[in-house]
Amino acid sequence: MSRLSAQRFRELRRLLRQTLLGPQALAFLPAIVLAAFWIGGEPWLILVALIMPALYALTGVLDQPAARDGRHPQTHAIDLPPRKALESALDQQLDNARSRGRFTACFLLSIDDFDQVTDRYGLTAGEDILTRSAERLRAAIRGDDSLARFGTDGFGIGLAPIGQLDLEIAIQMAARLQSAIEDPISLGASVIYVSCSVGFCLSTRAPEKTGPGLILAAELALADARRNGPSAIRAYSADMTRRAATRTLATDEVAQALNTGQILPFFQPQVSTDTGRVTGFEALARWCHPERGVIPPVEFLPVLERMGAMEHLSEVILTRALTALQSWDRAGLQVPHVGVNFASAELQNPRLIDAIRWQIDRFELSPERLVVEVLETVVAASPDDVLSRNINGLAELGCQIDLDDFGTGHASISSIRRFAVSRIKIDRSFVMKVDRDPEQQKMVSAILTMAERLELETLAEGIETRGEHAMLAQLGCGHVQGFGIARPMPVEQTIDWVRAHEAGLSEALKIGRGIA
Repeated sequence: MSRLSAQRFRELRRLLRQTLLGPQALAFLPAIVLAAFWIGGEPWLILVALIMPALYALTGVLDQPAARDGRHPQTHAIDLPPRKALESALDQQLDNARSRGRFTACFLLSIDDFDQVTDRYGLTAGEDILTRSAERLRAAIRGDDSLARFGTDGFGIGLAPIGQLDLEIAIQMAARLQSAIEDPISLGASVIYVSCSVGFCLSTRAPEKTGPGLILAAELALADARRNGPSAIRAYSADMTRRAATRTLATDEVAQALNTGQILPFFQPQVSTDTGRVTGFEALARWCHPERGVIPPVEFLPVLERMGAMEHLSEVILTRALTALQSWDRAGLQVPHVGVNFASAELQNPRLIDAIRWQIDRFELSPERLVVEVLETVVAASPDDVLSRNINGLAELGCQIDLDDFGTGHASISSIRRFAVSRIKIDRSFVMKVDRDPEQQKMVSAILTMAERLELETLAEGIETRGEHAMLAQLGCGHVQGFGIARPMPVEQTIDWVRAHEAGLSEALKIGRGIA
């Protein structure tokens, strides 16, 4: 069958499907059956009974998965076509685009930290979120575009051929699709916010002009977006293929990087919502590869965990964090403390308190300048006596204990008190769009009220906009941290950043006094 004939057949099939599935079919089908019996008797009635199933089979309706709960298959995320269907659709769209001098693209969308969403709200809520997201995406695309399920937490879209498509237009499309998913979702009495990363590839940039090739390129772009997320958008470029070819991390390579100082902390500032001044830094592990650039922890931490080298990593991060405190002191900066993350395995080390005391003494620093960050999931799930003794022992030593990702681990008030927590870090899921959503404001206000009653300090993570910063300050959150203030940076850049930040505060103070 020629390409033109195949295209005409698909169009005829589409029109026939619309006719048979439309509401008019329900109205006229009984009339057709009665008319056949009246005109030709039983032979015509039998003929209609044979023809109608054949017509439905011709349209492909019988090939679609069965609807569940009375809903059409495409309105439920679980029932969307799979990746294979998207590959086939993109093959056809590429053929049509080439024959008509048009363009197409593949967009892949992934809900950020979807496993945490299901942990917090349950699997049923997670499925509902995917369902709503699928419905919104269906409404946001054209009828000829293809929508498919992609992985466990995402969607793929094949763009029907269009006459004009460049990078700027594609980025605008990606932002519109992202916005459709990131709009608040009401589930019962709860309003849930999710963020979404997007990767896409234009047909003109695809290294292989096939459906699978276009999807593979979009996957590389999505992986890059997720590494730089949340809510990142990335377009495929040729260097992504080169980087992916060298991204497989061998155990000995990671071990050598840790031993030679390539894995080290970057520092993200925390500021007071009252004064605007820097109140600390959080040390976050990064791999500064000599050829590949900065490699995020999501790529090398699993390797270190399999190696059993997490304690070694903590020693490296702690040593460099305390060194950074000394360098800030020598530069005359007022940086009260630095935070270091400790995982469950390290917190269960019986020698942890002695090791940290020795490090603090070696650097001639006071213990209160070290903040020990503990995940709420660790506190909520662990009755371990060693872990409890270590955390409380570090608090008695003088270290500050931060409860990280608060709101994700269901820690009880009694466990917060049992572990001598001095500050809670409000998870970014509560911070997203807090300046626009009254429900988010109520949730954060409740957390802040609880913290005030328990005499705990508060810090909000994941600040991305000035509006979020201003609202959190208005609600009474003591400290904030996030990309909206600064991204994690090497220690060499922190001194200049703090000085520039303080200079900006002084200038704002002068302007305020002048106006007064």
